[in-house]
Amino acid sequence: MAEKKEVTTPEEVSSTVEETPKAPKATAKAGKRSDKAVKEAAEKEAKEARKAETKTEETEKPKAGPAPKTRSLLERRGKKYQESQKLVEADKEYSLNEALALATKSSPVKFDATVEMHIRLGVDPRHADQNIRGNLTLPAGTGRTVRVAVFADGDDAEKAKAAGADIVGTETITNALNKGVIEFDVLVAMPTLMAKLGKFARLLGPRGLMPNPKSGTVTTNVAKAVKESKGGRIEFRVDSTGIVHLGIGKVSFGEKKLLENAEAVMASVKAAKPASVKGNYVRSMYIATTMGPSIKVVTQ
Repeated sequence: MAEKKEVTTPEEVSSTVEETPKAPKATAKAGKRSDKAVKEAAEKEAKEARKAETKTEETEKPKAGPAPKTRSLLERRGKKYQESQKLVEADKEYSLNEALALATKSSPVKFDATVEMHIRLGVDPRHADQNIRGNLTLPAGTGRTVRVAVFADGDDAEKAKAAGADIVGTETITNALNKGVIEFDVLVAMPTLMAKLGKFARLLGPRGLMPNPKSGTVTTNVAKAVKESKGGRIEFRVDSTGIVHLGIGKVSFGEKKLLENAEAVMASVKAAKPASVKGNYVRSMYIATTMGPSIKVVTQ
């Protein structure tokens, strides 16, 4: 007779599993620390030791002395400049004639320095009608040799040569510009040939050499333009801060010639005053020489 198999129900299995005791977790023996605890304790001791060393160094560090004295801008200048500055009275406004006479005496350099005018105008160059610019011919000249190039051919080129142009001819100038060579200070061009100079705008524009009708360098009368450029023609333009900077001659000119040039400049700047500007047009003006002190001029 076959033996009967005992059937175990799920409830009996689960109860059997629950009754089975779990193995206890391994723990460190009494009186001993785990490797991790020992490592953390060592790191903490090292950290405390570093803190103690830092405090000791800060305690032993000597106190800083007084801060070094800051020298003024004048004290940092050269000896010759400081001697020249003594000739100019601080906070005094000189007449134009007095300022030019003082500028020729206070020039600290050995070479023939340029006399500069810096005129601050009450304009906003962001407005197109207040972006002051102009040109004029100085009565006594600029005192420097000007190299003039003329972008013209045919009869106009011959007239330019007769007037004293240094470089003449479209092909000659184009070949030089293609190589990035600029051997002139003023470039005069015929209106009909300006299209050929268009590709050189990035080369000539930043240097202020691109011919422009407003400056008189784009004209059909190239001979006249050459003579004016050689004779002391200058161009002025207000910068982004509303100031006009330009040279009006050399120290060797003397007071009389410099005064003639300065008066011509002031007349031209005042004539360029836009109708939209109200109030004080010429805010302030200074005369200075190359590397020399500035002299404030009365504007009223």
